[in-house]
Formats: sequence, structure tokens, C-alpha cells
Amino acid sequence: MRSRVVQEHRAVSLEPAATLSAIVAALAVVASAGGLFLRGLYRDNTFVTAAWRGSDVVTLIVAVPLLAGAARLAIDGSRRALLVWLGMLDYMLYAYAYYVFGAAFNRFFLIYVAIFALSTQALIFALAGTDAGALSAAFGPRTPVRAIAAYMLIVAAGLSAVYVAQSIGFIVTGELPAIVVATGHSTSIVFAIDLSLLVPGLVLGGFWLWQRRPWGYLLAGILNIKGAVYTLGLAVGSWQAAKAGIPGAAAQLPFWGLLSLCGTIASVALLRRLGTGHDRRTSQSPRRDTHSR
Repeated sequence: MRSRVVQEHRAVSLEPAATLSAIVAALAVVASAGGLFLRGLYRDNTFVTAAWRGSDVVTLIVAVPLLAGAARLAIDGSRRALLVWLGMLDYMLYAYAYYVFGAAFNRFFLIYVAIFALSTQALIFALAGTDAGALSAAFGPRTPVRAIAAYMLIVAAGLSAVYVAQSIGFIVTGELPAIVVATGHSTSIVFAIDLSLLVPGLVLGGFWLWQRRPWGYLLAGILNIKGAVYTLGLAVGSWQAAKAGIPGAAAQLPFWGLLSLCGTIASVALLRRLGTGHDRRTSQSPRRDTHSR
């Protein structure tokens, strides 16, 4: 009887997130397919348009299937699918924040806003329906938490160093950061979004994972899964830019490819140490003293 109540509670707690995820997936198909096949949709320069199309390719063939499939399996109780689902919701939020704030106004603007807003709400609802303590307890004692945490902190430090150094450099010399010049934007959307939406999560998640705190496992899963897919999009975008003759674009492809590989390795290392099978206790339900360690 108790198990049935827990299962019903889970279905209620995650149902809004699942419904919103289905809408996000459908809209992302429209947005990414439109970006790839509608001539003249993007009004940005060649460098930025290549980035959009790289993201569109990965969204259409990787992110949307992962989002839809993981949501279905997570609703059925899969712990691993839950982490993938959360990571893909964060991917949609993060990726379409760039379209909302960085793309030259186009016919899909309202679609971008809808994806950004709905994926944000879906992620909030899904996190509210997740018991971080129960999820973290399902990880085995041999989970390489220190290595994954160190990787997250190194990425956070590297991004921060580049962004802060170039921002301070402008204060001292008046020279615009290279990314601002390349995109033609009035400011650096990359600096703004990464320093507000990415770096803080990497820092908190890295420290908490190092300490084996419940939210450290959750953030590590979300951010590494999202990061692996998003940097794959950046690699494809660099390839697109190189094809378009953008100087230096080809040199960026190995870097983004390496980050995607590292994110994938970190994600797999986490997921393979997460207890197999289905566990209804990953939802917000009365926690019992049972562990999978």
C-alpha cells in the first residue's frame, strides 16, 4: 500500500514537468529544423549563423531524442533516465537562452522564448519532484567523485579566467574581446550567460560533489550531460564555420570535441555507478533508510 502511494505521488510530482518537456521537444524540432532548412531565417553574420546551425543539428538529432526518451523512462522510475532528462532540460534552457538573447530578431523569436521559458519551468518542476538524498544514496562507493569534481572546477576556473581577463583587458586597453568583434553583438552574450548560468553551477556542484553531498551528485549529472551535448554542438558549429571560410574556426573544433568527450566520460562514469533498476524514491517522498551503496 505504501509503495502504491509513493508511486502515485511520483506520477503527480513529475507529470507537469513531463507535459512541459513534450511541448519543449516539439517546439525544439520546429526551431532546429527551421534553422537548418528555412532559407533566410537567420539574419546574423556568417560566424554566428554557423554556430546556430551547429546547435540545430545536435538539438534535432541528439538532444530532442534524449529529452523525449529519458522523460518517458524517468516517469517509469529509472534513476539514470532521470539524470539524463534533467540534463537535457538544462540543455534546452541554456541553448535557447543564446537564441533569445543573442540571435538577430527573426520569425522564430517567439518559439525561442517559449522553449527557454517552458524548459526553465519544466526543470524547476522536475527538480522539485526529485529527492536528491535518495538519488545520491544510490551511487556506489567507487563513484569517481573527486575526479569528476576536479574536472568541473577546472572548467569553471578556465571559463572564468578567460572571461574575466578579457573583460578587465577592455577596462585597461579599451580593446573589445574577440568574441564581441566576431559576433558583431553590442556585448558578449557568451560571457554573460556562462558567468550567470553555467559557472556558478559548476563551482557549487564541484565542491558539493567533492564533499559527497546529495546536490553535488545531482548537479554533476545535470551539468556534465548538458555539457557533453552542448559542446558537441559547438564542435559542429566550428566545422560549419570552417566550411564557410571563417579564419581560425577549424582550430576550435578539436577543443570543443575534447570537451564533449570529457563531458561524456564524466557522465558515463556517474551513470554507470548509479544503482541499476527503477527506484520510485528519487521523487519527493518519505525517505526510508535504504541505500544502494
